Amino acid sequence: MSRRIAAIKADVKSHSTKEGWVLPRQSGSFADPGEWTNIDMDVTPLERRTWSSWTLFGYWFSDALNAQSWMAPASIIAIGLTWREAVVCIIFGSLVCTVPLVLNGMVGARLHIPYPVAIRPAFGWYFSRFAVVVRAITALFWHAIQTYTGSTAMTQIIRAIWPSYLNIPNHIPESVGITTQGMVSHLIFWSVQFPILLIPPHKLKWFFVAKCVLVITTSVATVITMTTKAGGAGDIWNLPYGVHGTARSWLILSSLSSITGGWATMATNIPDFTRYLKTDKGVYFQVAFLPGIQLMLGFFGIICCSASKVVYGKYIWDPLEIAAQWDGPAGRAGAFFVGLSWVVAQIGTNLSANVISCANDICCLFPKYVNIKRGVILSTITAAWIMQPWKIIHSAQSLLAFMAGLGIFLAPIAALLSADFWVVHSHKYDVPGLYRKNGRYRYNKYGTNWRAVIAFLVSVCPTLPGMAASVNPSLKDKIGDADKLYYMFYFWGYTSAFVVYAALSHFFPAEETKIPATIYDDGDVISGEGEKADSDTPDEKKGYEVNASPV
Repeated sequence: MSRRIAAIKADVKSHSTKEGWVLPRQSGSFADPGEWTNIDMDVTPLERRTWSSWTLFGYWFSDALNAQSWMAPASIIAIGLTWREAVVCIIFGSLVCTVPLVLNGMVGARLHIPYPVAIRPAFGWYFSRFAVVVRAITALFWHAIQTYTGSTAMTQIIRAIWPSYLNIPNHIPESVGITTQGMVSHLIFWSVQFPILLIPPHKLKWFFVAKCVLVITTSVATVITMTTKAGGAGDIWNLPYGVHGTARSWLILSSLSSITGGWATMATNIPDFTRYLKTDKGVYFQVAFLPGIQLMLGFFGIICCSASKVVYGKYIWDPLEIAAQWDGPAGRAGAFFVGLSWVVAQIGTNLSANVISCANDICCLFPKYVNIKRGVILSTITAAWIMQPWKIIHSAQSLLAFMAGLGIFLAPIAALLSADFWVVHSHKYDVPGLYRKNGRYRYNKYGTNWRAVIAFLVSVCPTLPGMAASVNPSLKDKIGDADKLYYMFYFWGYTSAFVVYAALSHFFPAEETKIPATIYDDGDVISGEGEKADSDTPDEKKGYEVNASPV
């Protein structure tokens, strides 16, 4: 015991200075001697490539099984469309998103590099940090929202055990935007979530499986319970259209883009997760994974909502609000398991979509001091407490609209990553050069690829008026039909950026970045020529398998 106490004291003392927080630099790193990096930014070592195709399947279940996916049809039906359009939008919106998911996922699966490193060839050494910051801000925002949503599920768990919990006196001013009971639920949920977030990504397989089993079981049980109580599936299937003509067409297109844009963050930084795959085969399975999961959960939501009108006299889309109606010993037991499953669901979504991604981004910006673990700690404290998500949800609708509109920036970022890897460089990268400030991907003294800048602006600028109108509705009359392009921001943003960047790179190529085959290691370079000596024998000591699939 005395030795342990002494070790703790020594550790605390070592971290009392700035130098004590410096992370060890990896001896096998590709970075220049003067540039810092750490193991979480470097090429994923062989021992950390533990994911199989089934792990990726579990990952998508973990990401897509959340309260937002359950309620996705609600936003579509609420604007005047029917359940049929909702199903079509979910299927095709998800399918469209699988295009960048597969294209960008291959970058991580084949080269085993994280998103902040993967975007350097397209953006340049310094401009790539802009893309990293945009993704980090988006991740922080959604981590805050998902954490607060998880606290409402925690309320159902506690209420099921102690019904009087809902009657806790409030001692927090109304201006704060949260009650005492809500703050307690938020604190408990965050405390449960925190240690799980600290688990390294390559060790998360068990959690993905556990979430799949628990959430699917509870979802099916909720559907059975509600249809039994209602004596059927209700009448939502017979609701008529609320809009007609061209207005209906624009709403369908807008809903399609919204479903696709909902996965814009993952389509951008999917290399952060596919880097842990043993082989790249699982990347293709995403085409079936995402639409199938989304459709299943969407149907569950539609059925339960329809049945709730029969049982409770109103349409209830939120599964937690449905569980809140259940009283008595059996009802509270059911509410407990519903709350538990959605607590696990929200933690899983935070893990797979927000926290790890943001941690990778912070790790890229401050590699000398921040690894993924420290990045997770910084991210979750900032999102859950400093950003005060209860205020974001209850009093800042314009901020919500702005953050939802960040998809207009993420779409071209995802497109540039796709176009650069598959079209411009024909999936041939100089991996060591990705880690060097003055390497072939610097482009100029500003570390910026001007082709990417132009493509980005062409993609983003036309949609800015529509985004402004969504934040400030009073502007809608002033911009006329300019908001129509914003209705399909992801389709426009991804396609336009992809085409413009590929065209500029074709007519004005950066020859210094072109190589005949992938360079995996410094040993692959022929002295003085910068060519790869043998594309089929990547150096094992840098973390590449000799029998790796060709790139």
